[in-house]
Amino acid sequence: MPTAQLSFTVRLASSWDDLARSAAVRAVSYGHHVAELRSILAEPDDVDLEPGTVVFVCEDKASGRVVGTARVQTSTTSSLLVEQSVSLPAEILDHARAEITRLASVQGADPLVKIALMKAGYLYCLANQVRWLVIGARKEALIRQYVRLGFSDVFDDSRRVALAYAGGFPHRILQFDVTAAEREWFARKHPLYGFMKNTVHADIELFARPRIARYGQALAA
Repeated sequence: MPTAQLSFTVRLASSWDDLARSAAVRAVSYGHHVAELRSILAEPDDVDLEPGTVVFVCEDKASGRVVGTARVQTSTTSSLLVEQSVSLPAEILDHARAEITRLASVQGADPLVKIALMKAGYLYCLANQVRWLVIGARKEALIRQYVRLGFSDVFDDSRRVALAYAGGFPHRILQFDVTAAEREWFARKHPLYGFMKNTVHADIELFARPRIARYGQALAA
């Protein structure tokens, strides 16, 4: 399997500083379009700290600046945020599921930042035996991007649902079958198949590395 390097790294947030820098990116990205969201997203929230949630931090290698972020909330410890605003079908509720929220990048960031964050989210869900990935999308251009990736509408009528955690704005609710994705991409000769499944990106780190001391040595505080 080929390997490739990126101009940035993607890793799990492991400190309050990581979360704060990620929140700053969220605030600028979403606040650029909806001013009232800027203050709401400027600080880490309770969901960021839940045991079933991880936040991915994307850092530019050259500057160390956070240039992107995404949050993955799984159903292992609580219901998903989207479930507070809409009743999902039993087909989804009967399986382990996750929701990607707060996906954002800074203006001028490497064009691969967002797709790398999606790859990180997908691989994280796959590793944690998540069947369904759910996402809310408001802009038509973004919806088309998700559909091209393999997402489909949860509801046959493509209804829009006002999401309380997204300023009350109406969103399309999309679903993605994590376990079927690889064979679907392969069968469709999807242009992103190579990036998502057939390339090793060492710059994308899914799990925090434990600090292991040598025998007889204590870990630094």
